[in-house]
Amino acid sequence: MSDEQRAAVREMVAGPRKEVLGPFVPLLRSPELMTRLQRVGAYLRYESCLPDAVFELVVLVVARHWDQQFEWGHHQPLAIRAGVPEEVVVDVAAWRRPVTDRRDLLVGHDVASALLHHGAVDDDSYSRAVDELGEQAFVELVAAVGYYTTLALTMNAARTPSPYAIRLEPPSRAAT
Repeated sequence: MSDEQRAAVREMVAGPRKEVLGPFVPLLRSPELMTRLQRVGAYLRYESCLPDAVFELVVLVVARHWDQQFEWGHHQPLAIRAGVPEEVVVDVAAWRRPVTDRRDLLVGHDVASALLHHGAVDDDSYSRAVDELGEQAFVELVAAVGYYTTLALTMNAARTPSPYAIRLEPPSRAAT
């Protein structure tokens, strides 16, 4: 490793992640990019005003969209621990809009899905999201979709293997 790579690893290991894994392995080939990205991710994951359950559901929606096995396997148990009902996780895995009375989760799912499928959010979805979560959380939700898309595409391009037993099946996308 270069001096820059060693410095990037030291910073990451000293932070809340404690290790370099998943997307950060291929990103280490660009240590400055890895450092900047992981700081954004650390903010979103550990300091964002988004409720933990909404954040974790958004990560799963992104992982499902990009068929990203590592991200799904890493965040699926975190989502359950954060309070995302297991049936909501099953719905996302099966390309279905979740059936739940949790408005915060539906807003998170719907905004993330709209961004991933259309690159935008309609006025009604925006209003529902801001009413439910607030403006700052809405912006952080949008940023989380972009951030986890970057990680998913990085790992897909690098063919990052998943050490997790949980596997996404590739169902027909017609179900969405």
